[in-house]
Amino acid sequence: MPSVTDRYDPLDAEILRDPYPVLAELREHAPVFWHTGMDSWVLTRYEDSVRVLRDHETFARDPRRNGGTVPEPSLSVQTLDPPQQSPVRSLFMTALRAQDLAGVEDRAHLLVGERLDQLAEGGPFDVVAEIAVPLSVAVVADLLGVEPPLYEEFAAVSDAIMRSMDGGLTPALVEPGRVARQQLSDLVDSWFAASARPGLLARVQQATAPGAEALTRLYVKNTARVMFQGGYSTMAAAIGNAVHTLLAHPGALDQMRDRALLATGVDELVRFDGPVQGTTRTAVRSCRIGGVEIAPGQKVVPQFAAANRDPAAFTRADDLVLDRTPNQHLGYGWGPHSCIGSTVAQAGLRALVTAFNDHPAQLVAAGEGVRRRTATMRAFDTLPAALLV
Repeated sequence: MPSVTDRYDPLDAEILRDPYPVLAELREHAPVFWHTGMDSWVLTRYEDSVRVLRDHETFARDPRRNGGTVPEPSLSVQTLDPPQQSPVRSLFMTALRAQDLAGVEDRAHLLVGERLDQLAEGGPFDVVAEIAVPLSVAVVADLLGVEPPLYEEFAAVSDAIMRSMDGGLTPALVEPGRVARQQLSDLVDSWFAASARPGLLARVQQATAPGAEALTRLYVKNTARVMFQGGYSTMAAAIGNAVHTLLAHPGALDQMRDRALLATGVDELVRFDGPVQGTTRTAVRSCRIGGVEIAPGQKVVPQFAAANRDPAAFTRADDLVLDRTPNQHLGYGWGPHSCIGSTVAQAGLRALVTAFNDHPAQLVAAGEGVRRRTATMRAFDTLPAALLV
């Protein structure tokens, strides 16, 4: 029988359906193992993953620290390491804190409510196309203060970018991803050139010194692109996963009418079955993790889905515990490269859950969902549901 490490193919249909049994075996028997397809060491325990995410001096996000190169469109807050990253991240975090996030959440709640009214008049519908995509585009555009792009067109661009994250496993995905990033960069350029509406983007532009060097302006524009694409794709995937989890746990949605359970529950939904499955770092010096020697230049992948179910970090790790606190999951990353928009993602999920509970129709499953064949992002292609009036 093949070993558990040989059986771990993140694109295998059964693992896409439910990766958690195999990830539990890996945590137990091979917490640090070499994956040939990823050309990386994969970490499955929470403690090891947090160590790598915190220690940016030993583990680089920026390939240039190991002699690699980064194409200009990829130079953003997500590829830079501290201290070079710090001014750009601080600029965006300060602008984010100045936004009316309660207003963003209220408008998201209204949008979902309107769509549920429309959907309740028909039969089964696809949660991804009818709720996750429009809600995610609307929330991120609202936050940035830009005109939302057409849902279907942007979804196609985002999908190409998201799939290209698996370029190491499927090289043919790299070029379509590059083209899509350029398309999105052109869209962001048009936002910066236009008269900005109130929002995060206008705040960032105002705070960027007029005489800022060209490289800084490039970082800012690219980070805006990453925020839109990353925020959209992560939220859309999180919404699909969250709805699937709620459908599979009768009573959970109703319990979240309690405001306290709503606050902790949206975080628990992300821990339980989160969208981002992992991230990559490169060792800049020799180190040892879990008894394994990591050489300089070797890649390391903290596997978030495995870490978030680690019983050493979470009691009842395989259960949905809506009042879990504290809940220091890795669904939004950790450390200097954690998701800038995690508070916005939480607001979007709260709006979604509240809108479902406020609507007179009952949400029910209407068939099996189809998982997207991607390793880096755990998402649905389609998720059928219905509203019973």
